[in-house]
Amino acid sequence: MKKLLLLVAVTASFTFASCKKNYTCTCKDNSGFSASVTIHDTKKKATAACTADASAYAGSGITCSIN
Repeated sequence: MKKLLLLVAVTASFTFASCKKNYTCTCKDNSGFSASVTIHDTKKKATAACTADASAYAGSGITCSIN
């Protein structure tokens, strides 16, 4: 019984650790223009996707961040 309870607890902790949520990626340029997009994923993957958006415009003064 204790092993079953431990297995359920460990499984639940992994489930909660990788929850997908809505994150907002906001990109701004030097002129003050900004645009936002909602990303439904884990925070790690959403941050990577938002950073990739900023990298695509490298050198143009566009910065992106997760809010």
